[in-house]
Amino acid sequence: MANNDGVLETAQNAVLGPSGDIGEDAVPIKGYDFNQGIDYEKILESYLCTGFQATHFGKSVEVINKMIECRKKPFEGYEDTFSYPEGRKKTGCTIFLGYTSNLVTSGLRETFRYLAEHNLVDCIVTSAGGIEEDFIKCLKDTYLGDFRLDGAKLRKNGLNRAGNLLIPNQNYCEFETWITPILEKMTQEDVNWTPSKVNCLKKLTLLILGCPESSAIFIHF
Repeated sequence: MANNDGVLETAQNAVLGPSGDIGEDAVPIKGYDFNQGIDYEKILESYLCTGFQATHFGKSVEVINKMIECRKKPFEGYEDTFSYPEGRKKTGCTIFLGYTSNLVTSGLRETFRYLAEHNLVDCIVTSAGGIEEDFIKCLKDTYLGDFRLDGAKLRKNGLNRAGNLLIPNQNYCEFETWITPILEKMTQEDVNWTPSKVNCLKKLTLLILGCPESSAIFIHF
């Protein structure tokens, strides 16, 4: 019985013991009240005090807002333009955007394109696949699948799975058919190419693709 009394006392102390001071800066948890109507700015602000992963998202929003505000400030230094693209003005904050190829395969491609199109980022860091997938999506669509689909069975049917995205083999075949003549023509003109020189061909490249210039990330950088 004495042992049971000790266990009970321990439980009572754990649950009913006095609380320590959380601190004056403690943030009460409270979600957005949709009775106020849809205000996207306030919804994003509310994430900070929503808790769980929403708070991390809210902190990310804060950081991005600080970057944008800092970017509005004039550049302080000797050279106020980038060497490439020529004449591009420097700002108070140089923003880098990095992404992998599978994110371009997804619908985030349109978000990245918007950021580039409206000069909301200064430098893009990606892989060759990030550029390749951008071109491919000018030619062919990617489709929604399921994370649980059997990759081996899909492969036998000429389909590739990236998460819950499905990419037909035909996408890569059509890309190769399109890009090979361009690369062959480039090697006939010169064997030494830099990324900057290749980028100068972007308007011609998208014209050959036959897609609107505004639809690709590549055309805006």
